Amino acid sequence: MRNRPLRSAGQTAVDAACLLGVLAVVLWPQVEVYGGTAAVPAIVGGLLLGGGVAVLSAARGWSPLAVVAVVVVVYFAAGGPLAAPSTTVAGVLPTLDTLETLLRGVGSSWQQMLTLQPPVGSSGGLLVAPYLLALVGSVAALGIALRARRGGAAAIVVPVVVAGVVALLGTRRPSIPPMTTGVVLLLVLLPWAAWRAGTLRLRRVLSLTVLTAVGLGGSLLGAPAVVGETPRLVVRDEIVPPFDPRAYPSPLAAFRDYVKREKDTKLFTVTGLPAGATIRLATMDRYDGVVWNVAGNGTAESSGEFRRVGETIPSNARGSAAHVEMTIDKLSGVWLPTVGEATSIDIADSAAAEGLRFNEATGAAVLTGALRPGLSYALDVVVPRDPTDTQVGRAETEDVSQPPTNVPDVVAVTAADVARDAGTPVQVARTLQQWLSEKGYFSHGATDANQVQSLSGHGANRMVSLLDGDIMVGDGEQYAAAMALMARAMGLPARVVLGFVPHAASDGSVPQGEPVTVTGDDLEAWVEIPFVGYGWVPFYPTPPREQTPEQNEKPNPSDPQPQVVQPPPPPPDAVKPPDDDTEQPGTKTPPSDQSDGSLWSTIAKVGGVVSVPLAILALPFLVIGAVKARRRRRRRRDRDVARRVAGGWDEVLDAAVDLRQPVLAHATRAESARSLATAFSAAGDVHQLASAADRAVFSAHRPTPAEAAAYWADVETAVRGMRRAVGWRRRTWARLSLASLRGRHRPRRSRP
Repeated sequence: MRNRPLRSAGQTAVDAACLLGVLAVVLWPQVEVYGGTAAVPAIVGGLLLGGGVAVLSAARGWSPLAVVAVVVVVYFAAGGPLAAPSTTVAGVLPTLDTLETLLRGVGSSWQQMLTLQPPVGSSGGLLVAPYLLALVGSVAALGIALRARRGGAAAIVVPVVVAGVVALLGTRRPSIPPMTTGVVLLLVLLPWAAWRAGTLRLRRVLSLTVLTAVGLGGSLLGAPAVVGETPRLVVRDEIVPPFDPRAYPSPLAAFRDYVKREKDTKLFTVTGLPAGATIRLATMDRYDGVVWNVAGNGTAESSGEFRRVGETIPSNARGSAAHVEMTIDKLSGVWLPTVGEATSIDIADSAAAEGLRFNEATGAAVLTGALRPGLSYALDVVVPRDPTDTQVGRAETEDVSQPPTNVPDVVAVTAADVARDAGTPVQVARTLQQWLSEKGYFSHGATDANQVQSLSGHGANRMVSLLDGDIMVGDGEQYAAAMALMARAMGLPARVVLGFVPHAASDGSVPQGEPVTVTGDDLEAWVEIPFVGYGWVPFYPTPPREQTPEQNEKPNPSDPQPQVVQPPPPPPDAVKPPDDDTEQPGTKTPPSDQSDGSLWSTIAKVGGVVSVPLAILALPFLVIGAVKARRRRRRRRDRDVARRVAGGWDEVLDAAVDLRQPVLAHATRAESARSLATAFSAAGDVHQLASAADRAVFSAHRPTPAEAAAYWADVETAVRGMRRAVGWRRRTWARLSLASLRGRHRPRRSRP
């Protein structure tokens, strides 16, 4: 194919600097999503390679299909070191695994990065997404700018589209605020487009400056009043993860099974457990009057929002760093034991690792495929130091959104009576903890071990019997549930944690750093309350194990229970709590219509994400079609009716150019018509169209708008006939061709 002279080197450099620079700013928030500098080579390399392909293809005059073929070759040739370095040899030489990763990454990398919590890391083909955005975006933007003389300004559409995709794939608080990105797009692309069109004037620069200032002022002052607290849409926060905690029974409801049936059973082994650290199994913040459980899918701060995580987990916790290793033995279920604030979780079994889901708000983890004996994994953690009441001081509790609770009235009345003299929030929490721990008695209800009878469960009826019975007796399940409800009744956000406090690690029977065996007897439940500046602080309301009542013990008259005002009878439509909740029911399965709706919603969202790379690949062709449609609409709506008719003939000639049958450069309309009739035997009467155009341009009779509309109808018929006269390949190429936009091999137009 014959070379086509490029614009001057200086003009090409300006185009490249403006468009590639703007794309770099637009893509920069993806660096934060991947963490560190993992995405920098993919973004920078994609921009440079895409820019080089755009310049070379414009200089050589390649067709759009040839450009797409070259982009595919470049994608696979450079994709190894830039987008999948872990699959290459020495980080450079591609392997078969590299090609497979790049091929799958075109469709799967978008889904993978959206189901991982930032920073997602660079393993596998995760970097394919930013690499594709940079490569295809730079080719499309710079290619349009260098090829289409009249439509060069249309290249500004590409950075805007890429910015929208990056915003959807990013985080709620990107490193470069959306306002900054918008200002850069406005201040760089609009002057560049005006310069390309030759309409850049000083007065227009001043006008643009004033409009920009007004727009920024309106955005900064008016936007908060309009949108309020409405969060920015981020696809990552909208995709429902595959793990739904509502499908599983409450972990706290199994408390008695652990402490009775698994009392001496080796559940798992932990190595490297820091001194004084506890092991978290599940965190629950929703109480429905029957059980404490994790909340359903909701906001990112919900206890039920479990997501995939990358190689590292972001954490702002301050404390002692540690490396902990765990091996599962008899522990079953989906809940994965964790310690402190995990910064990474490395599961040795890659198949099991695919099922890892983590909740950053609570620090809990699950394996969707369930635990199995022999499963080993390692955690890098930060163990925060629990602050004292003096350190917390007068700090307020954090504003945490929690699900509503169905609480018996006796809970609120008892909490108010117990903490009536407490002042600060931490004093209220500590008073509730001490009252339960000092006034209550401990019992698992194991009558065969000479323990006093104690019902299991923590439903509304059990809370009433605990707080308003003759003797307050129970174990960690009841006391943790009661304190969390009492704290909420006093206005303190609270949640219940189920975990393990290994006795072997606390009593010094196992040397520090040696493996610690955890059994069902180590199970414990406690309460966490968040304070500003200190995060979630634990409280342990369970009485000491040696604090047990005698079998025949009755309340001591000299030490009466707090006077509790009996609540009024419930209204007729009130929900009566169950009479006996010793058998804890599992959470209800959501109605089928809701699950069906959720399934279709998930399918729609995932389908939309997968279509992103296809839309990016189709973007250049969509832009070409939009430019041609705009040209056709401008000609057809010209205010001068004579030029409107002449524009119809120009549309016929442009169709011939795109179909690779251009007429002679200086031919008259009649000569052009003869050439077209010969080239397209089924093109209709183009002679009549040429004569009508000559009459409209040169005769004294001015055509009417109705005549112009009829002329354009004949033009469309002729163009359809020209396209039917050639094969489907030429028809397809014609719709994607830039030949008519470049204006080459076109006859000189006669002007009225």
